[in-house]
Amino acid sequence: MPQNSRNHLILALDGSDKEGLKHLVAKMTGLVFFYKVGCWGYTAWGPELVEYIRGLGGEVFLDLKFHDIPHTVAGAVAEAARLGVYFLTLHAQGGKQMMTESVKRLNEVCQKEGLRKPKLLAITILTSLGETALHEELNVSADLTQQVIHLAKMAKDSGLDGVVASPQEVAILRQELGRDFLIVTPGVRPAQLVQDDQKRVLTPREAMLQGADYLVIGRPITQAPQPVEAVREILRQMATVVY
Repeated sequence: MPQNSRNHLILALDGSDKEGLKHLVAKMTGLVFFYKVGCWGYTAWGPELVEYIRGLGGEVFLDLKFHDIPHTVAGAVAEAARLGVYFLTLHAQGGKQMMTESVKRLNEVCQKEGLRKPKLLAITILTSLGETALHEELNVSADLTQQVIHLAKMAKDSGLDGVVASPQEVAILRQELGRDFLIVTPGVRPAQLVQDDQKRVLTPREAMLQGADYLVIGRPITQAPQPVEAVREILRQMATVVY
């Protein structure tokens, strides 16, 4: 498989089984470069999980989806930069002021302290939500795709590096926002697996063909009988698209 296909896969780590996750990361060394640490793992481990992954040469996608008043989120983003993470996320629904202040603070801290600047990504609509939930539960009148595009454009205008979005919105986002805006895509499932609680899904190959830059995949790997072989199969699928 082409080596660079590995640079586009992010393995999602969830759960509080510290030894199990450490063992999994150790087994994936040299095969997986990026790991997503979300609110579950970070709440259980704190910065230790980030430090462990980086100590083995991996990069971290810190997916805590910050959503608070602008001053608070900007401070949290600065602290994430000090952890050395590669990606981090905030909710676009927090508004433009929250996003622009976060970008400004991130730039200031990284320049002043000589830190590598993380890629700041906006969350649009969670992949667990469908059209019905958007209208009936969240009371949003726009259709789902329109709302995703609106939030993604606001994020780009605010100076963010990219967006996290369902694979089913990737093609339209690429068309609307251009090639230089990152699209990180969860909700990716190998064709033979069930969709579980993700509503808007595509296979790895389909997502890459739509224009996704990075694929976030968790349970199809972590719950597989042979996780290493599951990764190899996903990379094989991705390699038919990545050059």
